[in-house]
Amino acid sequence: MTRHLPRPHDSSEVQIAGRVCTPRLAVRPCETRQRSALQVCDALVVEHLPFAAKVAANFARRTGHPREDLEQLAAIGLIKASRRYDDKRINNSKSNFIAYARPFVNGEITHYLRDKGFLISVPGRWRELHARGQKLIREGTRKDLIPELLGLTTERWAEIVEACAVRVIAMNQIAEEEEL
Repeated sequence: MTRHLPRPHDSSEVQIAGRVCTPRLAVRPCETRQRSALQVCDALVVEHLPFAAKVAANFARRTGHPREDLEQLAAIGLIKASRRYDDKRINNSKSNFIAYARPFVNGEITHYLRDKGFLISVPGRWRELHARGQKLIREGTRKDLIPELLGLTTERWAEIVEACAVRVIAMNQIAEEEEL
């Protein structure tokens, strides 16, 4: 039994994503279209990596998680957005892709922080209060005034600090600390 392969494409040019591309001779047209579409998606991702890094840095500043880890998650969000982005339906400008990709990037990071950011499940309200308290500390506020400024009792603030102090630590960080 022989398999029948599609005939080679007769035309020397294929239009993909608004661009005229010349397919490779040894590759079938459908594979060329898929490969070229992925190259367009990859180019979108590479072009917008600074945007993803900015979003990740913002989350890192607010949560205390390593920026590099959050940048990887933001890049995954960019990849997902680029694969679903339809440049034919939407005005093809840089700001439109950023507007389209922002929920994907934010979603990847927030899903990670919600699901794996803490070893124990800490309520979102507590994480928010802890972040606000840490910001006040960085601004120079005395530690004994923070519960009052946040509208909490001293005991509740101590409980929040203890719950939020438990973090996931990468294994390479533990190895580096042991070497010192």
